[in-house]
Amino acid sequence: MERLIDLLGDPGALAFAGALVGILFGVTAQKSHFCLRASAIEVAEGELGPRLAVWLIAFTAALTLVQAFVAFECLDLSETRAIASTGSLSGATIGGAMFGVGMVLARGCASRLLVLASCGNLRALITGLVLTLVAQAAYTGVLSPARELLSGIWTVSGGASRDLSEILGFSPVAYTAVAVLGLVSAIAFAFHRRVAPIRIVTAAGVGVAVALGWLMTFAIAQASFEVVAVSSVTFTGPATDTLMALVAERNVVLSFGIGLVPGVAIGAAGSALTAGEWKIERFGPDTPMERYLVGAVFMGFGAMLAGGCAVGAGLSGGSALSLTAWFAVFFMWVGAISTHRLLRRIPVPQRS
Repeated sequence: MERLIDLLGDPGALAFAGALVGILFGVTAQKSHFCLRASAIEVAEGELGPRLAVWLIAFTAALTLVQAFVAFECLDLSETRAIASTGSLSGATIGGAMFGVGMVLARGCASRLLVLASCGNLRALITGLVLTLVAQAAYTGVLSPARELLSGIWTVSGGASRDLSEILGFSPVAYTAVAVLGLVSAIAFAFHRRVAPIRIVTAAGVGVAVALGWLMTFAIAQASFEVVAVSSVTFTGPATDTLMALVAERNVVLSFGIGLVPGVAIGAAGSALTAGEWKIERFGPDTPMERYLVGAVFMGFGAMLAGGCAVGAGLSGGSALSLTAWFAVFFMWVGAISTHRLLRRIPVPQRS
């Protein structure tokens, strides 16, 4: 890692790490059809099927590896933003629910939209751009006062109060053992639901990408003389940083997120092309643009309020045992399941 830093500098090393992790995530997410929204819809319809199995494998694989790295002292998450900084349980609750509503309306979470857009889906591209703009408005723009107001309702101090491993009081070895049991159970469930072996392997690969993100940024932080933020895969923040860098800056400041987003796009597009699955998809009568755009607004604001998207909070924050991340992903499930069930009750107008 020191050689990489000497060659590329800290920003370059972070961007290189982000690109590698992004390519792995893009390939495995595209191959496995990893999607929280699809999993939530299965649960909402009372069917515990293959999409739920894929999500469970990805989540437990990330949790297993991250906690194993902590147990073997290869990784220290105590100074990460997900643990050390002040968090918001009201933000995680309200924002998580909003994100869940939005991903059902837009037919995909932030990561899924990026993967689909990279495979030729123009609906996902437009929706993702709107999501990114709303997220930026919620972070530093006109919507930031509303986000700050909601976040301040119920806060939790950083450190032990936000660290589930400290709250529960067990050792990293115990968490790793529980995660391994969960992963084995998820794989067995996937075989029971006749999930193809390639989807099982690539679903685990999604979790590996998340763990690798934590490990690589931590290794760079340890080897660097500068202060480097330890982070992993998340999409709302890096997507806004990437878009703003492209449209508002002459020189792009390299970072892990700046490498991650194009890496995911390259990995997903390459995977789709080699499988013959890349194709242009547009809005149509059965895919109304207004529904996608409303979903994008909910997700953009919700992700910034919750402190992460379905991957940033659900997998990265969840595998780090961040209390607010677990709150956020739980309410993403609640919002998505409730929205899908509500939409099923609304009659679809018949076209003459």
